[in-house]
Parts: sequence; C-alpha cells; structure tokens
Amino acid sequence: MGWFTAPDYWLSRLVFQRALAGVYLVAFLTAALQFRALLGERGLLPAARFVARVPFRRAPSLFHLHCSDRFCAACAWTGCAVSAALAAGADGLLPLWGGMLLWLVPWALYLSIVNVGQTWYAFGWESLLLEVGFLAVFLGNDEVDPPVVVLFLLRWILFRLEFGAGLIKMRGDACWRNLTCLHYHHETQPMPGPLSWFFHRLPAPLHKVETAANHVTQLVVPFLLFAPQPIAAVAAALMIATQLWLVLSGNFSWLNWLTIVLALSVIPYPVHAPPVPGAPLWYGVVVLAVSAFLVFLSHRPVLNMLSRRQVMNRSFDPLHLVNTYGAFGSVSRVRHEVVLEGTLDDTPAEDGDWREYEFRGKPGDPRRWPRQFAPYHLRLDWLMWFAALSPAYAGEWFGTLVKRLLENDPGTLKLLRRSPFPSDTPPRYVRARLFRYRFTTWRELRETGACWERTYVREYLPPTRLAGTAHRS
Repeated sequence: MGWFTAPDYWLSRLVFQRALAGVYLVAFLTAALQFRALLGERGLLPAARFVARVPFRRAPSLFHLHCSDRFCAACAWTGCAVSAALAAGADGLLPLWGGMLLWLVPWALYLSIVNVGQTWYAFGWESLLLEVGFLAVFLGNDEVDPPVVVLFLLRWILFRLEFGAGLIKMRGDACWRNLTCLHYHHETQPMPGPLSWFFHRLPAPLHKVETAANHVTQLVVPFLLFAPQPIAAVAAALMIATQLWLVLSGNFSWLNWLTIVLALSVIPYPVHAPPVPGAPLWYGVVVLAVSAFLVFLSHRPVLNMLSRRQVMNRSFDPLHLVNTYGAFGSVSRVRHEVVLEGTLDDTPAEDGDWREYEFRGKPGDPRRWPRQFAPYHLRLDWLMWFAALSPAYAGEWFGTLVKRLLENDPGTLKLLRRSPFPSDTPPRYVRARLFRYRFTTWRELRETGACWERTYVREYLPPTRLAGTAHRS
C-alpha cells in the first residue's frame, strides 16, 4: 500500500499531533476552571437541565449518563491529563490501535462538553477542534507513515475554514468590500489584546492593506493548498503569517492557533523518515471508509459556501464531524460595554456608593490596559460582548448572573478579576449600565494614561435585589 501513505510527512504529522494536543490541553483547562460556574449544578445555564430536555441523539454526551459537578470536573481534568500525555508522545508508545483509541478519548470527552455547553460553547473553534480532533484519530503513530487521504482532509478543513471566512466577509458587511473594516475592528472586536490599541492607531492606508491582504489569504491562497509542493507549503506559510498577525492583534481563543496547527500539517520537512512497515490492511480499510464518509458529509458545508445565504459557524451533525466556519461577516462601528455595579446602600440612589465589578478580559476601568489571554478562552467575558450588542443575546443567563452576584456566589466570582465586596458582605443591589468605549488618541493616552475613553449611554438593568429581601431599618 505504498500509494496509501506519505513518508515525507512523518515529521509534519509529529508536529501537528503535538501541537493539536497542546490546543486540546488549553480547551480542557478552560473547561475545568469554568464549567462549574457556567454549566454546573448552580451554574448560569446548568447542563443538567439541558440534558433533561434534549435527547441523546440530538446532543451525544457522557453527561446524559450522569451529570454532576464532580463528574464534569473529572471529565475535564481527565481530558487535561490525556492531552498532556499526547503532547508528550504517549500515543507513540502504544500499538497503532492503542494510539488511535488514545486520540479518541479527548475527542469524545470534548464532544460531551460542547454538546451540553449551550451558548457558552457556541463558537466556531469548538466545532473546529472536534473536526480536527476526529481526523487526528486516523492519522496513525510511529508504526505507520501518515495516510495521504487524511492529510488531504486536513487541507480540506483548512480550505473551508479560510475560504468560508473570506466569502462571508465579501457577502456581508460593505466595509470588507471597500477595505475599511479594520478602521473599526481592532477597537470593536470582542476582546482586544495588549497590542490592539496600537493596531487601531495604524494609518488608515495601512488598514486597507491589512484588509486587502486578508482577502488574498482567504479567497486566493486556499486554492494553492492543493497545488504541488513547494507551492502548497508556501500557501500554508502565508496563512501562518496571517494568523500570527491576528494573534498579536486580539484575543480569539485558540482559533488562530488551531489554524496554524492545520497549516503546519501541509509543510513537509526535509528530514528522512525512519523506516516503518507498511500499513496493515485493517487500518487502510478503516481510514478509507471514514474518509469516504467525511467526503460525503462535506456536501453540506460546500452548499452553504455556495449559497447567497451563507451562514457562519454551523455544525450539520451532532458529532461535529464536518462543519462550516466564518467570522465577522459584519463589523461593529461602535463599541458598547455592559458595566455591572453593586451597592450596599439600603436605597439605590443614582449617585449612591456604586462599586464596579472587574472582569478579567473585557474592558472595564478605562486605565486598565487589555491583557493577553488567548489561546485560553474567557467565556463569560466574550458573552458580555454579545450582551452589549443586544440584551437578546443574554436573555438566558444574565438574570442568573445578577442573582449570583447578589449572593456573592464564590464560583461565579472566580470568573471575575475582582469583586468590590468582601466575601461575607454581598451587595444589596446590583445594576447594569451601558457605556460607549473608544480607544484614546495618542495625545489622550499621554495626558491621562488611559487607553479607553467611555461615555454613559443608558441604563441596561435597573437596580435589582434578591426576591424576598427587605430594606434594612
């Protein structure tokens, strides 16, 4: 079966697998540290309620068998341990079938989390990790050379990821077509990074160059992935460079890093492959059967890409085997932020002693410079960005968040950077106000030291207290 494998890509596979295991590790660590507060028994959207009303066939998950905070934590920390073992090369110490089963473990565990994660896990990079992670199961270990068909399917994912994102931009906001979207995007993106202020302050002509380069990378370069080498490797390198630019300009969870991991699988390295026996017949049959099935499933994302009503980040099956991707089909021109405040006052006056809650990543204090968190994902911070766009995005969970703040719930407070109240003294009232945020100019930064300037817009949620509580006399 010499036609079946590509010996020149054995080091590419090694790099890809170790890097993918690293992304898995970050994803499971995110779940381990945030799952209880977001989806636990007292979470903002409890997973137990979800599995009680949604059948297994619609959302396959281990949590249909048992759903408790301890079990969820065990799954997340097990995922961390297995991912770390894979990053260290544990699959290479096992027989081929054992290595495949080991790669199947994090995929099944993460699928279980995503399928009960509701709005907290409704991001494109969740499905992307599952789609890539499923293919990794069939990439083999040191006992066989990498299968050509699996390497091709990894390129197919990368093509759909980039080309789909390019199409959604061209069909969406007019600012992508007139090359002005990046006049706003660095300022209005969900979670700016430490360099976003500087990217925003680049000259307008350079922003247009950025946008044009993005179109070339997403609409032209993807086709070169299927060209002969070294053209395909050059195309992958261009994508890596673009993704590193995005890494520097903002916090997009592990989306950019996973795209880089996919691009690394395209590049053959000038290292002689160690001799290995030919692929066993059972392995070839399994790989070809799975690959044929995935190619068949690909017709749905292809039809979506060709459609004038193209949608972003959609899974077409409950196992997230083949998905469609895309981001920022429209770009906000103005940044709004929801600011949560609490008070100990018995009567919540407008000018009372209101104290602001500080989030880890989302803008708050105008003098606090944005931090770098990606590839770690601050899920509540991201959803607060959506809440500022429209209260409809927060309808399921925002009221529970306010209730947990009124209770000084320790799990919820761990999601924040700082609570303004002692652990034994919860606030009497919590309110939310909407502000417009903009990056300061160079002059304002020098004079005030603040990277943001904010202006009050309106009340988002009036002063609220726990039901059944009374004013103190």
